[in-house]
Amino acid sequence: MKDAGAFSNRYGPWALIAGGSEGLGASFAEQLAEQGLNLFLVARRPELLAQTRDRLRAAHKVEIRTLAADLSDPASIGIIQRETAGLEIGLLVCDAAVTYTGEFLKQDLAGYHRMLDLNCRAFLDLIYGYGGAMAHRTHGGIIVMSSMAAFQGSPLVSVYGATKSFLLSLAEGVGDELSRVGVDVLACCPAVILTPHFLSESPSRKVPLSLAPEVVARQAIRALGRKRVLVPSAMGKVTRFMMGHLMPRAATVGMMGRSTRAMYGDSAK
Repeated sequence: MKDAGAFSNRYGPWALIAGGSEGLGASFAEQLAEQGLNLFLVARRPELLAQTRDRLRAAHKVEIRTLAADLSDPASIGIIQRETAGLEIGLLVCDAAVTYTGEFLKQDLAGYHRMLDLNCRAFLDLIYGYGGAMAHRTHGGIIVMSSMAAFQGSPLVSVYGATKSFLLSLAEGVGDELSRVGVDVLACCPAVILTPHFLSESPSRKVPLSLAPEVVARQAIRALGRKRVLVPSAMGKVTRFMMGHLMPRAATVGMMGRSTRAMYGDSAK
């Protein structure tokens, strides 16, 4: 982990974590609190937010504020901005996401619209607003959770993968621009994270390239300011190299589909 004092000076004093109540978001919160950052946690479920807040308050001497909000609602961004007015947000973690696993035509269109609103529009708005403030101060950081599904079409998670492609491209482009004014941007692209949501949705034990949330959070924090795109774990990097450089793109898409079917079985049909 980075030196806590230097980290806090560059990315503090407050971190805003979208999706900060459990799983990966809670792991980010834990590790950023260890670095001495105050936390502003946003998620849908107030009871989980309160549990995470109370646990971290007991373990770390940092200030923690929470906001229960649904980021798929466009009005939520204005609420977040009002609630954080006066706080210097030095680090933004874009972690919340809507997912759907199954054949493209079996999800209703409204569900896809909600996915676009949360996975793309909400983070575009947050990056624009808080990234602009960081650029004015000439320091800060943004961690955007993308996915290995972002690198090619991903059957059975087609729209989800497309939203992650948007985030990856956005982080790369904006990251280059903001690096010129002292702001670090990282796109983190893991394969499978063993979050409570994933474990509740996946009926299969076949989970290749899976990582614990705390491992992903730790690697992303370490990579911030050093890399623009991170594929966590050595095996993930090898797999990404093979898929991106050695295999035909159509074969890579087919492999992604077979992997998802193996994980989810009949529930993905």
